[in-house]
Amino acid sequence: MEYFNLTGTQKDLLREIGNIGAGNAATSMAKLTNRKINMQVPSVNILDFDQMMEMIGGPEELVVALLFQINGEVPGTVYFILKVEEAEMLVRNLTDNHDFSLTDNHSVNEVTLSALQEIGNIVTGSYLTALSDFTNINMQPSVPHLSIDMAGAVLTMGIIELSQVSDYAIIIDTKIESSNLEDGIHGNFFFVPHPEALSKLFTALGISEHL
Repeated sequence: MEYFNLTGTQKDLLREIGNIGAGNAATSMAKLTNRKINMQVPSVNILDFDQMMEMIGGPEELVVALLFQINGEVPGTVYFILKVEEAEMLVRNLTDNHDFSLTDNHSVNEVTLSALQEIGNIVTGSYLTALSDFTNINMQPSVPHLSIDMAGAVLTMGIIELSQVSDYAIIIDTKIESSNLEDGIHGNFFFVPHPEALSKLFTALGISEHL
């Protein structure tokens, strides 16, 4: 199956599953921060790897990325990517350390890095749980690999193997809003399943036309 052949129905279903995952993630983050958190999924897109790169600012853009390998019946790779300033804003809200800066070595410690990893665990776990609940397919994320690097290096790290069999990924936009976040945070959730794994997902969902 080629990702760019997804039907409107399939994209709508992925968006709905994304919204359920976002709702679950918002509930978990609200408990963690003791603040009201809203998360939405404005859009779901199918993009090639060059378009992924441009979506996050180009290959030289400094980003914060959490990379997960997905094990189980639907193997693949997941990224949760934030701009540096947005990652800093989230950590400040989680830790109440209003001076935190990823560019200040004195601010970056085990607690702040753990906060970033926990955010990635919550978001990724919520999306995968929503998918698993809909499909009854087991999907288990690995321990996250945290990277603060240029987008080109970050994306290349996880897609070298997958690029041999596919050039496309499912992009789930994620908008995180809170009364403590002035303009909200726009993260990108990139799900890069093996092509045969995506076919299995839609078959399990009962929407297998054009596979």
